[in-house]
Amino acid sequence: MGNDQAPAPERRGPAEPLPAAQAPFDAIGLARQLLRGVRSGALATLDAADGTPFASLVTIATDHDGTPVMLLSRLSAHTRNLDRDPRCSLLFSVGGKGDPLAHPRLTVTGHAARSDTPRLRERFLARHPKAKLYADFPDFGFFALDPTAGHLNGGFAKAATLTRAELLLDLTGAEAVAAGERGAVDHMNEDHLDALALYAASVGEAGTGWRLTGLDPEGLDLMAGERTARVPYPEPVRDMGALRKALVAMAAAARSEAESVSGS
Repeated sequence: MGNDQAPAPERRGPAEPLPAAQAPFDAIGLARQLLRGVRSGALATLDAADGTPFASLVTIATDHDGTPVMLLSRLSAHTRNLDRDPRCSLLFSVGGKGDPLAHPRLTVTGHAARSDTPRLRERFLARHPKAKLYADFPDFGFFALDPTAGHLNGGFAKAATLTRAELLLDLTGAEAVAAGERGAVDHMNEDHLDALALYAASVGEAGTGWRLTGLDPEGLDLMAGERTARVPYPEPVRDMGALRKALVAMAAAARSEAESVSGS
């Protein structure tokens, strides 16, 4: 008899998340939305004594490119852990009603290091104004997490892995936007609160009291009380002229949409 038996079926393990570029949804856009929009998350470090994973709650902001920024006390266990071993991860989750696993979340792995860069302090305190009360205490310091990878779960059956380049925004050629951020933020908060409310409403966040906490080449970061809103531009901007045009067009479109809804 010949050996003509059919080969055994291939054994497959659990499905692996797809790379972001191959995912059937906008994995990069959703991941960056979570990075920019979530103000607190779970920081996982390695215990300085025995390497046991240690998770704690921290507040988060981002640099212009999306690099996560944290304000930590050296009296905290997670700070001592990072000083010994900078490897860590951050979990960003928006939460919401119903099953918590149905909502998107993002885990970013990388290395966290202390930073005295004034820009990081400014952007963090704009996002967390109450932290001004203790930010300058000698036992507090700012940390920036340099990502190595990201794992996105967009809800049931929506998962993807991301590289550092997919998580962070390339600022090459957009240096003018970063340099002009503070002046633009102050101008919008002083003279255009109505436009900020329109921007927030355009992404489903109604109400007033919105203020601009930061901007970058991809979008605006707004806050009203404890609420946040991330508002992307129609397309990325690379200079202040393009930013002004985008903001005018966005306000006009949002105002037209609001008038259309109220008149229907």
